[in-house]
Amino acid sequence: MKSGKRSRQQTGHSILEFGLIVIPTVYLLLGVVVIGINLGRAVQVAQICRDADSLFVRGAAVYTSSAQSFIAQLGAGMNLQTSGGDGLVTLSKVQFIPDASCGSPGSSGYANCTVGQTRLLQRIVFGDTTLPGTQYPTHGTVTYDSLDQVNNYLTDPNAVIDNFATLAFQLKPNEVSYIAEAHFRNSLSNLNVWTGTSPGIYSQAFF
Repeated sequence: MKSGKRSRQQTGHSILEFGLIVIPTVYLLLGVVVIGINLGRAVQVAQICRDADSLFVRGAAVYTSSAQSFIAQLGAGMNLQTSGGDGLVTLSKVQFIPDASCGSPGSSGYANCTVGQTRLLQRIVFGDTTLPGTQYPTHGTVTYDSLDQVNNYLTDPNAVIDNFATLAFQLKPNEVSYIAEAHFRNSLSNLNVWTGTSPGIYSQAFF
């Protein structure tokens, strides 16, 4: 009788110990799976972002639906679409306009002058516009022409991007930069409670 009672107690302890071990182990395994998949998707997003920026800087008409459809094909595996879908692509062309105090090109110190404003020249956005947009917003609302170029970008005070030098880098006087940003919805967002990661994947590229 004592032996049987001891056996039942040992069985109960074993079940309790198994439960205490298996629960955190399952959570850890789920976390590893989610992080691994997210890393793979992050590589895909970075490649889509770089490919889009490569087309942009080479003068492709990325403001047209045909060019955007081509980029969407590159991101078809991530469900990138020209409208809706699971991704948002933002292409921006910016230029640093030096202050008059910098002097003129060729004058001493002009090439390294950092006094001035970074202004938006062109911005193309396509995909799911409910996703977070650009990290480089303009000072205010600007208007665009049929090529998605900013109207009067040199004189419109709203065309200024206040945080570009802080979040990206300082351009030289009159230097132009082409930026691609891609933000994709994470299909495994419901599992991120175990990993603490963001429900979205963001990448950017510069030329």
